[in-house]
Amino acid sequence: MGERKLSQTVSILVPCYNEEAVLQEFYERTSAVIDGIAAYDFELIFVNDGSHDRTMEILKELRGKDKRVSYVDLSRNFGKEIAMIAGIDYLKGDAAVIMDADLQDPPEMIPEMISYWEQGYDDISAKRRSREGETFFKKWSSHTFYRILQKLSNIPVQPDVGDFRLLDKQCLNALRMMRESQRYTKGLFSWIGFNKKEILFDRDARAAGETKWNYWKLTNLAIEGITSFTIAPLRMASFVGCMLAFVAILYMAYIIIRTLLFGGSVPGYPSLLSVILFMGGVQLLFLGIIGEYLGRIFNESKFRPLYLVKDYNGEMVVEQRKVRD
Repeated sequence: MGERKLSQTVSILVPCYNEEAVLQEFYERTSAVIDGIAAYDFELIFVNDGSHDRTMEILKELRGKDKRVSYVDLSRNFGKEIAMIAGIDYLKGDAAVIMDADLQDPPEMIPEMISYWEQGYDDISAKRRSREGETFFKKWSSHTFYRILQKLSNIPVQPDVGDFRLLDKQCLNALRMMRESQRYTKGLFSWIGFNKKEILFDRDARAAGETKWNYWKLTNLAIEGITSFTIAPLRMASFVGCMLAFVAILYMAYIIIRTLLFGGSVPGYPSLLSVILFMGGVQLLFLGIIGEYLGRIFNESKFRPLYLVKDYNGEMVVEQRKVRD
């Protein structure tokens, strides 16, 4: 792997949703880091994902005093996954560092990421060694989910790795090509391939404010990850259906043979009701699995734009684009 030539611009992409409590501190801490890297120009591009607090006002203030700051103001809250692709569409750098505004992703790691990028790596991701400020259940459920997804999918999804990473322009262009509305970006990072490098870090607790993720949103994200990268649940439904049908045939044959040979009564109402309720529950479960995939087909078939931009660096966006040129 040869060394990469120094490029001109590195973009720092930051999705924001109600982050007024941390934006100023994030800007100051990140600026202190990038000011010490003389070999590159930097762009800080913030994506305001329909915030209801002073996030947009603060971004405008930052833009007014530092022209390295750019912002994309989405027309409403589309979710972090969509906010990231919006930022990728609008950033101008030859590489981009994706990070959260809450300072759980330490800006001090940016020089190390750039160092590996210069060595020829295309995707330098930060792997969490420890996670401060999170409950045992959240850590356990996250770890378990990644293990399940790895076993179900044929894509080598990176465990315990989030969105905090540096991506080369090749990776950014590959992500721009993927316009599905039901997005699981962590899986897409793995799907595109390229030369990857993991570096370990200790994830801090939020610097201020409250997390926007609750267990319901995390569960939905987990479902997105599974349904986006594997059809294993559908295959499991088919397999279980065949097994239940086979067991039912064996049990029916047993009842018939026992009645013909030995007489006696056929099991009555309680056992029959139990079987009906069990079979009905299994059928509804598998209909739900099929419905999840069918719903995604329905959403993708509408071909709506992924997002709408209201304002880009103070200029109203009139013509919306599906893919940035």
